[in-house]
Amino acid sequence: MAARNKARKRAFQILFEADQRGSAVTDVLADWIRHARSDPRQPPVGEYTMELVEGYAEHAERIDELLSTYSVGWTLDRMPDVDRSILRLGAYELLWSQETPDAVVLDEAVQLAKEFSTDDSPSFVNGLLGRLKDLGPSLRR
Repeated sequence: MAARNKARKRAFQILFEADQRGSAVTDVLADWIRHARSDPRQPPVGEYTMELVEGYAEHAERIDELLSTYSVGWTLDRMPDVDRSILRLGAYELLWSQETPDAVVLDEAVQLAKEFSTDDSPSFVNGLLGRLKDLGPSLRR
């Protein structure tokens, strides 16, 4: 599971970088892959990281719509950038990826928020992703 944890963290970093650069996540993913191939000191971008980033990219519009709808009092633009990236990744995994149990997705998202964001972020991330988890399959389209 440590490998999946690292893959998830890298996917989060790619989503965050894309958000900061105003670039498509698939473009940033391609940059990471190219950089890893040209610099032997860089670890390769693993299959699961690619799957997470590409999966998010495929459903990005719907994910942002859901986050906007179910985050009470917060627009996407007003959310801390780190939280927005964590939530995007977590929402993809909860709603479209069947590989990871929901409880693990929530726990991993909360751990990312603890490591990279504010003191209030873990509860915000947990609450919003918990709401999406509870609504589950009815949110996919």
